[in-house]
Amino acid sequence: MSEKADILVIGLGAMGSAALYQLAKRGVKAVGLDRFAPPHTMGSSHGETRITRQAVGEGRDYVPLVLDTHRIWRELEAETSAELLNSCGLVVMAPGVGETSHHGKPDFVARSIGAARDFGIAHEVLDGRAVAHRFPQFLNLEGNEKAYYEPGGGYVFPERCIKAQLTRAEQLGATIRTGVEVLSIVQRGSAVRVETSSGTFEADQVVVSAGGWNAQLLGAPFDRVLTVKRQVLHWYELDDTSAYRANAPVFIWMHGATDVDYLYGFPPLPGDRRLKVATEQYETNTTADTIDRAVDPAESAEMYRKHVAGRLAGATPRVAQAAACIYTVTPDRGFIIDRHPDQDRICVVSACSGHGFKHSAGIGNVVAGMVTDGRSAIDLSPFSISRFS
Repeated sequence: MSEKADILVIGLGAMGSAALYQLAKRGVKAVGLDRFAPPHTMGSSHGETRITRQAVGEGRDYVPLVLDTHRIWRELEAETSAELLNSCGLVVMAPGVGETSHHGKPDFVARSIGAARDFGIAHEVLDGRAVAHRFPQFLNLEGNEKAYYEPGGGYVFPERCIKAQLTRAEQLGATIRTGVEVLSIVQRGSAVRVETSSGTFEADQVVVSAGGWNAQLLGAPFDRVLTVKRQVLHWYELDDTSAYRANAPVFIWMHGATDVDYLYGFPPLPGDRRLKVATEQYETNTTADTIDRAVDPAESAEMYRKHVAGRLAGATPRVAQAAACIYTVTPDRGFIIDRHPDQDRICVVSACSGHGFKHSAGIGNVVAGMVTDGRSAIDLSPFSISRFS
């Protein structure tokens, strides 16, 4: 016997948990499946904190998604009494001269400023002197740096966000099945048949939000445009926390010309003496099943030497913690939010391309509208799979 659902959501990380919650709010008979037990550490949605920013330098098409996401986080906080979003502020900074790039976009500071002006997002434009005066966590600035400051930016707690949405989804009538591995997804006429390690499911429509597993589940054309990259998060011990005041912001600090000449980071959490920072790498591919999840101490030492030393107050080379995660990346570093080109009852969400969590709740809302009403509240053409044809 097959288990039936109106809509089946495959993968319950950032995107899937959001979609399941929004579907349950609409009264849909929805079932969510996950190979693991979310929130978990096997994908892209762990690590204590994720940066959120409203003026998205990657492109103006993302801004409505993140604005809706912030609204949903606050709504969920009221419903669950969980702290999900900390608006401690955000600094995006680059040298005053020379080329820079972030997520494939040149002059990311100027792009962020432009998006803020277009959407009326509160912000300030600062130079290095002003940054050093207001935020003593940043060291050895030249003074001519260009910086974008967004007081409404900050960080979210990814594990809490996923848990809150899944909890509310179940309370609203959704069914969640964990420890279920999806083996195949096939549309047959007006239904989609999903074979799993726990039996067969049939649904009117399926949302595939399996992150690093999307390519292998979906095949062509997704397997040609989705690649998985291993990323590493580092927590360094602080010998002095005095520079990290109550208003210490999260930051994205570009200090060279390429996408890997930068670091991002977070102020220490209350009562913590660790500083979380990371960079990104795009040269080496992996898969969600074969990624090396162990972090060699040499990786943290190299991160400290190249990016942290002399830049962040109080940061020592002593490693308190390190963790690996994955980015699923498209050639243009953008998202895919679209129906399968050959199976119109399968909706595909991802790849996050390293900047997805901040948009996830809004994307869940959009996807729920797509599969229930047949339309989206925003223009999704920039996120079409056909752009890679």
